[in-house]
Amino acid sequence: LGISKVFSHHGNTDSAIWYAKAALDKSQEEEFKEHIISASNVLAGIYEKINPTEAIGYYKLSSLMNDSIHGKQKLRQVQNLKYLEELRIRETEEIEKENKAKSQRYLLIAGIAALAVITLIVIRNNRQKQKAHNRIKKAYSDLRETQQQLIQSEKMASLGELTAGIAHEIQNPLNFVNNFSDVSTELVDEMNTEIDNGNLSNAKEIANDLKQNLEKINHHGKRAGDIVKGMLQHSRNSSGQKEPTDINALANEYLRLSYHGLRAKDKSFYATMKTDFDETIGNINIIPQDIGRVVLNLINNAFYAAPLPPEGGFKDPDYVHTPTVWVSTKKVGDKVLISVKDNGPGIPQKIMDKIFQPFFTTKPTGQGTGLGLSLSYDIVKAHGGELRVETKEGEGSEFIISLPENN
Repeated sequence: LGISKVFSHHGNTDSAIWYAKAALDKSQEEEFKEHIISASNVLAGIYEKINPTEAIGYYKLSSLMNDSIHGKQKLRQVQNLKYLEELRIRETEEIEKENKAKSQRYLLIAGIAALAVITLIVIRNNRQKQKAHNRIKKAYSDLRETQQQLIQSEKMASLGELTAGIAHEIQNPLNFVNNFSDVSTELVDEMNTEIDNGNLSNAKEIANDLKQNLEKINHHGKRAGDIVKGMLQHSRNSSGQKEPTDINALANEYLRLSYHGLRAKDKSFYATMKTDFDETIGNINIIPQDIGRVVLNLINNAFYAAPLPPEGGFKDPDYVHTPTVWVSTKKVGDKVLISVKDNGPGIPQKIMDKIFQPFFTTKPTGQGTGLGLSLSYDIVKAHGGELRVETKEGEGSEFIISLPENN
């Protein structure tokens, strides 16, 4: 190739071409691409002056070899760059993994620390809750004991009122028994006299009168026995067993007992009693002692309210207030209603939502525990019934017990 350049310099074109082609052939044989480029460039330069078309072919060969050389270099550069990028990514991933592992360790340590703190807080709170629970349990136990005492006190107060009424009720049949006994004693003496005188017809008439007196003594004796039986049923603890009960008889009995009990405590007490019992009502299944307490409590409250003057009084100056209590029963569908009504001052609307609450009372201190209506409400609910009140200020109140007929 050097010789070719020398001949070309001195203008010996043919020799320059021959040696350049020999260099090109040798370079192509040995695949020396750099030498192929150099030889092609020399030949292209020589032919450019004498045959441009031939020069273009050698320029193309040079360009092709040049692209081949530089393409591989670029490929190697790209491969190197790719390798470096993969290496960088792996290093980055390793760093991220290490950082992630560190973060996880830190989080684990922080979590364990937080769990320990939370555990300590929970243990402390549990201890405080346990102490509070024990205090609440004790307070609840004390409250239940107090409530039981108050309920028992309420029952005893109710029993005391009943006892006074029962004493008065028993006194009536006993008076009849005593009177008829005295009359019967006199009749026996008269009968003996008539027999001694031989007046057998008169003696038989006296014997008939004596028999009637004995029947009346027996009747009033049984009446006194029934009153005592009712007192014992009321005084004993409820068995919780329902039994068929004549609700009309129960309501009428407790109405009389309540009235006479109040009269025994206060001789000046007076009220008119009116009843309206539905005779179509048969026996209904109830716990008679419990429903009896409810009826007695409502009647006692009615007798307490009836004599009180209406709030603000009446405008009519000639009006004379007559305390009156109405007790009635009525069958409505499958329900039996027991109504206790009074003509007292009524219940103010502002306390209507409180009257069934435990320990709420409108009576003066010492005259009521505030448990009567609350217990009555619970007893009626336990029977599957309802206790409601209708009232109008200045006109009175009506408490209505609704019980299922078949329960």
